[in-house]
Amino acid sequence: MTTNNDGYCHNRTYAVSRRDMLKGVSCGFGMLAFSGIAGAMSARYAAPDNPLAPKQPHFAPTAKRVIFLCMAGGPSHLDMFDYKPKLVADDGKSLNSGRRRNAKLMGSPFEFSRHGESGTWFSELVPNIAGHADRICMLNGMHTDIPAHAQAFVQMHTGSFQFVRPSLGAWSLYGLGTENENLPGFVTISPPSGNGGAQNYGSAFLPAVTQGTRIGGNIGRVGGMRSTSDTNVIPNISQERLTRSGQREQIDLIQKLNKNSIRSGADRDEIEGVIQSYELAFRMQDTLPEVLETTKLDKRTRDMYGLDDEATSGFGRQCLMARQLAENGVRFIEVGSGGWDHHRNLRQSMVDSCTKIDKPIAGLLTDLAERGMLDDTLVLYGGEFGRTPDAQNGDGRDHNAKGFSMWMAGGGASAGITHGSTDEYGAEAVDGKIHIHDWHATILHMLGMNHEDLTYQHAGRDFRLTDVHGNVVNEILA
Repeated sequence: MTTNNDGYCHNRTYAVSRRDMLKGVSCGFGMLAFSGIAGAMSARYAAPDNPLAPKQPHFAPTAKRVIFLCMAGGPSHLDMFDYKPKLVADDGKSLNSGRRRNAKLMGSPFEFSRHGESGTWFSELVPNIAGHADRICMLNGMHTDIPAHAQAFVQMHTGSFQFVRPSLGAWSLYGLGTENENLPGFVTISPPSGNGGAQNYGSAFLPAVTQGTRIGGNIGRVGGMRSTSDTNVIPNISQERLTRSGQREQIDLIQKLNKNSIRSGADRDEIEGVIQSYELAFRMQDTLPEVLETTKLDKRTRDMYGLDDEATSGFGRQCLMARQLAENGVRFIEVGSGGWDHHRNLRQSMVDSCTKIDKPIAGLLTDLAERGMLDDTLVLYGGEFGRTPDAQNGDGRDHNAKGFSMWMAGGGASAGITHGSTDEYGAEAVDGKIHIHDWHATILHMLGMNHEDLTYQHAGRDFRLTDVHGNVVNEILA
C-alpha cells in the first residue's frame, strides 16, 4: 500500500475468500466475520498501514457522521413535500406531452400547509417531520438518470448504474477511517435484498474493510411492499461452545497460521482482510449487543420513536439503533424502509408508508438535537427517484427520475430553506437542479472531503465516487 501526501491510502484491495475465512474456524466469530463484518485490526495484529485508522479530512468538516434514511421504491414527492396547486386545479385533465400523451393528471389527495418560521410546505401525511421544518433543508430540484429501480437505486448509492463501484458509505469510511475499533465504521440496517443487493453497501475495489455491515433482515425487492421489523438480527454474534478465553486462544492460533501463510507467499491482501474481520468480529461480541439494546428505555424515549405502536415500532427501532450507533462512533449508518413503489392504491398506501416512518424520523431528529449531536450529524432522507404527476391504474403514480425531493438536516446543511423546484406539475426539475452526482459531492464536502481528491487507483486509473461529474451545491451549506 502507498500513502499520498494527503494521508489517504491507495492501491490495495482486500478480497476475503470463503476458503480462508472458514479454514479451521468452528466458532461463532468466524462465521460472523464471514458474514461481511470487517474493521480496524487489534493492536496485536495491527499492520503498518491500517486502512481504517482515523484520517485527517481535506478541510474542516461540518459533519462527523451520516445517517441516511433510505426510502426504497421511489416515494412520491408530490404527495409529501412538493406542493403543486396547479396540479390539484387540473386534476383529471389530459397531460398531452411526450410519451405520456393522454395521461390524466392526478392532483395530490392530501392537504398541504406551511410549517415553521421558514414556511416550508409539508403534506398532512408527515405532521411530525413537519414539526422540524426549521431544521430541514428541502431539496425539490433533485433528478437522476434512469427511471428504473435497480439502476437508480444503485446509482444513488454508488454513483454508477452501469458498473460495480464502491458505495457512498464505503467511500466515507475509506476517506475518514473510524474512531471506534470495536464497531464497524459503516452499518446498514434492513437493506434491500434485490435491485443491487449488497452492491449498495459494498466496497467494490476499495479495501474490503470499508464495506457495510448488515443488521437485520431484508425489505424484499426495492419496488415491492414486503418489509420486516426484524432489525436486531446479526448472524453468529453469540458463541456458546467456547469461553471467552477459549475463543481468544482459537483466534490467536488461526491468526498465527494466517501470518505464516503470508510469510510463505500467500495473497497478503486476502489474508490480512481475514485477520482484520476476525479481530473486529471477536470484539463486537461484547460491544455491539450493548450498543443496539433498545428494551431498557424510559417511556419518553419509547414514545418519541413510537416503539410501543405496531405501526411505527419496526422503523422506530431502526432509527433508535442508528442514533445509538452514531453516538458510539460509527461513521456512516443507513436505515432502510421499503414499500414506496405506489403504482396503485396510492391514497391508502401512502398513508401506511408515511405513518410507519413519520414519528420515528421526527423522534430521531429530536433526540439528536437534544443530545447536541445534530450539529455534526448529517441526516439524509430520500429514495432513488420520485413519481409522475399523472395517474396510473386510476389511483397510483409511475416512476419519475426527472424531478423529485430529498432533504437534509444537521451536519452543516442550511436549516429551514427550500432549494430548487420542479415545474408547475412536478414532472421535471427546472430550478436549483441537483443531480445525484452533485448530491454525492456535497455530502463528501460536508464531511470535509473534496470529491475530486478522494480517489483510489484501480485498473490503471484514479477512481472517485463522482467519476468525472458532480458539483458541490454551495447554496445549501450553512
